[in-house]
Amino acid sequence: MKNLGYNKTIYKPVVERRDGINVLGLLLFCILFGIIISRLKEKALILKQFFEAMLEVVMQLVRIAMLYSPIGIFFLIVAKMLEMDSLYDFVGSLGLYMLTVLVGLFIHGFIILPLILFIVTRMNVFKYISGMSQALVTAFGTGSSSATLPVTYRCVEEKNHIDPRVSRFVLPVGATVNMDGTALYEAVAAIYIAQLNNIPLNAVKIIITR
Repeated sequence: MKNLGYNKTIYKPVVERRDGINVLGLLLFCILFGIIISRLKEKALILKQFFEAMLEVVMQLVRIAMLYSPIGIFFLIVAKMLEMDSLYDFVGSLGLYMLTVLVGLFIHGFIILPLILFIVTRMNVFKYISGMSQALVTAFGTGSSSATLPVTYRCVEEKNHIDPRVSRFVLPVGATVNMDGTALYEAVAAIYIAQLNNIPLNAVKIIITR
């Protein structure tokens, strides 16, 4: 910006590059791209088959990664434990934090969401949850919605008999956008870190943190 001395200012634009992905724009493009492919039918059949084959390849890669992920997670946890000065003093507060997160996830996953499912669809909630048991156990072990997708597809389509046209659209979107458990976990984690560092939080700060 340069002032020429007679009340006229010239602004010089500066182009900056920011790291990150435009997730919303990418998601919108993919949705419109898929809708157009489905409308073109025979004209876009090759393209549709290509993406279906690509999906199967990615799912196989995810299955292989899931087989070896417990080993990596184990050594990651052990490395973090060895870095702690006093493990005994840390266990008590960490245990309460884990208990809070698990109780919150249990209430949300096994009370609130099944209640919404029953009100909207009138389905047998217990039968549906039983059909999703393998996906739930896999998600609990991996802690990743995306890594659980192959198992979730199988449970939703084969055991709960959901239309693949619905599951193939809803599940990838839900795994990347609708992260209720992650939102709950991060809110509790922020409060836990603040308490761990003796930072006082009133009601307003807690609401802002959440």
